[in-house]
Amino acid sequence: QVQLVESGGGLVQAGDSLRLSCAASGRTLSSYAMAWFRQAPGKEREFVAAITWSGNRYADSVKGRFTMSRDSAKNTVSLQMNSLKPEDTAVYYCAAGARGGLIAATYGIDYWGKGTLVTVSS
Repeated sequence: QVQLVESGGGLVQAGDSLRLSCAASGRTLSSYAMAWFRQAPGKEREFVAAITWSGNRYADSVKGRFTMSRDSAKNTVSLQMNSLKPEDTAVYYCAAGARGGLIAATYGIDYWGKGTLVTVSS
């Protein structure tokens, strides 16, 4: 079992930056591909970014603005979000999956965090 706990969400203005963190317990994150998803009110949960054994992946909507990283020593992953837009407003979820090829799909996720809210005002 892996427990994931997100932190770092909050209310910011458009153009600001925010850094989300995800701390894991139970097992080492190096055994998993890791991802961030988000879910806006009234919308389905969508893929944002991932780190797999073959590299990083990003959704087109965040490419060039968001950067995902892993700190194996601390057993954490982070999501640096720059140039935030109102459409980035959502609950952001940390996720872990054993199958790297499926990490961008919700059905490919084995463990979810409870989420952290990011609100970007215009």
